Amino acid sequence: MRKRVKIAIGMGAGAIWSLFLLWVGGELNLPVFSLVPIVFSAFLAPGVVMLLMVGRLAQRRFFDDAAIDGLPFEQGQGGALDQRVLSNTVEQLILALCIWPAAAVILQGDGPGVIVALGLGFAFARVVFWVGYHLSPPLRAFGFAATFYPTVGVAAWAFWRLIAKLSAV
Repeated sequence: MRKRVKIAIGMGAGAIWSLFLLWVGGELNLPVFSLVPIVFSAFLAPGVVMLLMVGRLAQRRFFDDAAIDGLPFEQGQGGALDQRVLSNTVEQLILALCIWPAAAVILQGDGPGVIVALGLGFAFARVVFWVGYHLSPPLRAFGFAATFYPTVGVAAWAFWRLIAKLSAV
């Protein structure tokens, strides 16, 4: 199978994962004492994955004679791949930080589990993206899509819900 077809399959699987994740999150009933702990807990798992990525890069730098002095990792090597994975993870997490808290407030009546499911799904998908970057483009494509599409989906859901609430006024 050609590379683009495999990547398209990975992206399609990521889209299906995203729909599943949002559905499961919508069905997940959590006791709501305060929305703030739920939103913060949603970022715990992604933060731990990012912590592991930073730690792995630090370990790689320590054992690389050039990188220990601050030089970039050699292209095509594990450290360079891990650096790209970390960069993309930071981009995705900043995007999530811009969207998920607002979506949590807007979707409050649809179940606070959505945001927690997004956080757990994000952590899982970032690990798949990380491993996929080292092994296979289709796995990388799935990991990217399974992180990005849920954020797009929850933003669309929140906008739809917000428009519905505003039109009811």
